Amino acid sequence: MTLTVIKPGLQTTIQAGPRVGMRHLGVPASGAADALSLALGNRLVGNNLLAPAMEATMAGVSVRFDSDTSFALTGAQASADLNGRELAFHTTLAARAGDELHVGLARTGARVYIAVAGGFVVDEILGSASTYLPAALGGHEGRALREGDRIAVGQSSGMPTEHETPAEFRPPVSRTWALRACRASEFALLDDNGKDRLFDTNYTIGQRADRMGMQLEGASFNVSSQGRMASAPVFPGTIQCPEDGRLFILSADAQTTGGYPRVAQVARADRHMLGQLRPGDHVRLLWRDTRSATDELRAKHDYWREWLPDIAQVV
Repeated sequence: MTLTVIKPGLQTTIQAGPRVGMRHLGVPASGAADALSLALGNRLVGNNLLAPAMEATMAGVSVRFDSDTSFALTGAQASADLNGRELAFHTTLAARAGDELHVGLARTGARVYIAVAGGFVVDEILGSASTYLPAALGGHEGRALREGDRIAVGQSSGMPTEHETPAEFRPPVSRTWALRACRASEFALLDDNGKDRLFDTNYTIGQRADRMGMQLEGASFNVSSQGRMASAPVFPGTIQCPEDGRLFILSADAQTTGGYPRVAQVARADRHMLGQLRPGDHVRLLWRDTRSATDELRAKHDYWREWLPDIAQVV
């Protein structure tokens, strides 16, 4: 069973769960930029929540199903059709051999996920099938998909029951975001004015935005590291303040160490939202102490467990 790429879009890769427990060896987590949307798609087709799926960024993608299967679309808001018939997101959909799926440009949000019953069968490297482009690891030959690629599809346990994601479990996708965040290790290096403004500024996502991270425009900060800070561990969601004073949020493909002051850390409960931020979106950081962030993560797990029992593996 295979699926053929007709039009790959701006950047479409195979993404699954992250590479866990290897950052001390210099191996980034990678994985789906929006793991919650990945899990919601897989739930609809009867897969493990972190099974490999397609992650299409911004521009549309077109594929042909080479055999009968079920699939689902989640993530960013975009138009989609199967042989010209308009499709809904967040529902189990059926495809016949030869059917062509077209996903248009994302209107809001940055990434659409295409999950297929059985998941995609691709290279698993260092514990994950996710594509990590900088090192050409995992996914389909370690790279973004190209026209003509044929991706193997795994065996499913039968056609999944048709489902729709309940309305209360469909994450809103907007051009305005509020991200809960904690102070990080070098917060004290900000001057007094910067400490006051960090959580009191309306930021805009700049043009420098990809799976590595995103620039925050709208304010400039002064830090006293003088560019001589020793490299230290960083993670997806770490907010750095380089010498130019413009904040940068690290995302799924973030490196494992960095030499810029870490002034904040996006709380784990909201980290999946980073995968849907796009240039021009507005962002506000909401301060949380570590205990509050932990309590809110537990509350989020409790909320989602009804629909996604293994939510703690995802968020």
